[in-house]
Amino acid sequence: MADHNDFGKLAEDLAADFLTKIGHKILVRNFRFQHHEIDIVTEFEDLIVVTEVKARSYDTLIEPQEAVNKRKIKSIVQTADFFMTENNVDKEVRFDIITVLPDKSGKLQIMHIEDAFQTFDAN
Repeated sequence: MADHNDFGKLAEDLAADFLTKIGHKILVRNFRFQHHEIDIVTEFEDLIVVTEVKARSYDTLIEPQEAVNKRKIKSIVQTADFFMTENNVDKEVRFDIITVLPDKSGKLQIMHIEDAFQTFDAN
């Protein structure tokens, strides 16, 4: 596996651990629909939370969350719709983003952006 794939898996593991620690129940990771994927789906209070994990192992000019563009949002929303239908879940859905970036000392920092986008952003 390529180094960037290893780092992506590490970032998803850190994000899942973080979500669990703040009270989320992990329902599924890496849920696939056609050629789309959702990184993490959790249940939190009365919500289903769909979380996109974005990580960089180096400092870049753009923030990782900026990579979640309209096309990616549309993909996430379609996959979430399929997940909800496939699993017969009737709850409100929230879309979050978790970023994982190294600080100046190299320690990985997690930033959780709740309600990062709405379904109408996908149009």
